[in-house]
Amino acid sequence: MSSEEADAQTVPLATDGQEPTAELSTEPEGAAPGEGSSPAWVSIASGGAARTADQPLRWGRLVGGVVVLALLVFVGVAAASAVTARRAAEREAVNDALAITDVLGESVMQPAISDDLFSTDEPTRTAALERLDTTVRERLLSEAIIRVKLWAPDGTIIYADEPQLIGDRFPLDEEELEALKSPVTKAEISELDAPENRFERSQNRKLLEVYRPVWSPDGRTLLFETYSAYDAVTARTSQLWRGFGGITLTSLLLLLIAQAPLTWALVARVRRSQDEREAYLARAVQSSDDERRRIAATLHDGAVQELVGSAFLVAGAADRARAANDQATARQLDLAASSVRSSIGGLRSLLVDIYPPSLREAGLKAALTDLTAPLRAQGVAVQVQVPDEVELGQQLQELVFRVAQECLRNTMKHADAESVQVTLRGAVLEVIDDGVGFDLDAVLADPAQGHFGLRLIADQTSAAGAELLVSTAPGAGTRWRLELPE
Repeated sequence: MSSEEADAQTVPLATDGQEPTAELSTEPEGAAPGEGSSPAWVSIASGGAARTADQPLRWGRLVGGVVVLALLVFVGVAAASAVTARRAAEREAVNDALAITDVLGESVMQPAISDDLFSTDEPTRTAALERLDTTVRERLLSEAIIRVKLWAPDGTIIYADEPQLIGDRFPLDEEELEALKSPVTKAEISELDAPENRFERSQNRKLLEVYRPVWSPDGRTLLFETYSAYDAVTARTSQLWRGFGGITLTSLLLLLIAQAPLTWALVARVRRSQDEREAYLARAVQSSDDERRRIAATLHDGAVQELVGSAFLVAGAADRARAANDQATARQLDLAASSVRSSIGGLRSLLVDIYPPSLREAGLKAALTDLTAPLRAQGVAVQVQVPDEVELGQQLQELVFRVAQECLRNTMKHADAESVQVTLRGAVLEVIDDGVGFDLDAVLADPAQGHFGLRLIADQTSAAGAELLVSTAPGAGTRWRLELPE
């Protein structure tokens, strides 16, 4: 294969009035698609919206699609409900913890704080811490509140139910400092990533953190902080999910059930319309075939026969003029007879194009061989490889004939080829030439330059459920491949 052939491209032809779209593959010249590498093939008459619209309606696929869509909707609604329920549960749990801590801070923690906590005498300070610890463990700590801390404004932990934290100093964040400046209670979800949470993170990933200011008897401002278990959020989430999600999913299911009869009716109507359209198309194709046959018969039995008779009459008149030694009149009559015979030949070629008698009478092989006659007359080496018995229906044989006819017509007009090969193997037709090739993108963009027939055979191919591919590039020849439906 030459380097020019390696650059050849193959492109799909759009049908049903759609612009063509390219689907490149990397299959070699002279090989069936799926074998080798380059040049690429492009499907001209399949794929895209046009091909999909011609697909028959399959109930199994339709029902499966509806079921999958319903499942996706259910999963989406369930996920959205779960997120909504968790956010609502977090808000409720934070608000509950905030309210509880606010009450406990004012009614329990603040009265338990004594000035001895700040004494420089160690025994006195220790005794005050023990009294505060007893109060905290008896009246504050529970399954809900698992940690209590008391902070000085400089970040020193004055008290904690975890003794190892007492006396440690950590910087307070902006919200905690704000709570000290203005007497408000604040709450948030703590991710336990701060250094002062090293003892809490061993058993929990999240806690509800609430803090508010409290005051010692001598007026010192302290920060009272509690950590509540996140289990309350999980439990509340489940409750909200069962209520909110259950109602939502049940309503959605009822809506789908209510819409099922309407959907079924619409699908049935679409299927009837599709069946009617296919029936109309079949009748249109048959009517077209009948009309071509009628026109061909009318021309053959009428104009062609009359011209044949006229040719004989003119030829006879020319012979009589020569017998009378009227050579000038004889020459003019010979020219007229030759012109009539030429017209007869043109009409007979047209009859083969309109309705090839050899296709029905002698078979597809003879009809394809007849199509190559003009190329042979131009000195092109033609090879036709078609089995004597073709196992294809009449409509598919006519499709093969029409596609081969258009491909060979393009070859004769534009390819300047030295050899052409027409091959039919099973349900695959190939027409290959070694001509100049062409820029397929440019031809598709501007079909008025002699290649408008590409769109016509693409329409015929798509309507029959077949696929037409082409592989070509300037200087690389042209190869057509028609794949018929099984």
